Amino acid sequence: MSDSEVLMKLVAVRMPFGKYEGRRLSELPESYLLWFQHEGFPAGELGELMALMLEIRVNGLEALLEPLRQAESVY
Repeated sequence: MSDSEVLMKLVAVRMPFGKYEGRRLSELPESYLLWFQHEGFPAGELGELMALMLEIRVNGLEALLEPLRQAESVY
């Protein structure tokens, strides 16, 4: 999977469970992602995407997702 495909998933995939069920992964609060980092991210692709979203947040790179969010809202 290319980097752009992974970033697109961050703005398209929705949290399937928990307090923020239904929210896009790119919209999850940093505190929620930090909690998962401490407790353990879910196995598989979901956990990988959540960990990546936390890295993007911690490093102040959310602007990378903005064009993708705008494109996603067009559809």
